[in-house]
Amino acid sequence: MAVIAVWKCDRDGAMFENKKDADEHDSMLELAANITQLLEQEIPSLNEEHGETIGLILAQRREVLARACKGKPNLLLEESEAAAQPAASKVDNPTQPDSTAMVENIKAAANS
Repeated sequence: MAVIAVWKCDRDGAMFENKKDADEHDSMLELAANITQLLEQEIPSLNEEHGETIGLILAQRREVLARACKGKPNLLLEESEAAAQPAASKVDNPTQPDSTAMVENIKAAANS
């Protein structure tokens, strides 16, 4: 029997074959949690689920967001448009929530 080393992220239980990927994932989840906490402090009426979704979206796109903040705001729209094109042809994954649909739901709830 072979022994296979894996790294498990204690925040969500995700498993990784190398420490670098596990650390990167954990760092992204920590950023998402901190963003969520900030949003909930600043917007008390924000639904917890929506706050977590927004936090994850911003943390997952942190590199593009950082470049946009440094003077290239159009990158956010380009990223959004590029993500929307493959989304039209992808098969829904029932275990992974569709962040685009969640963002649209959040926008609709905020406008209500």
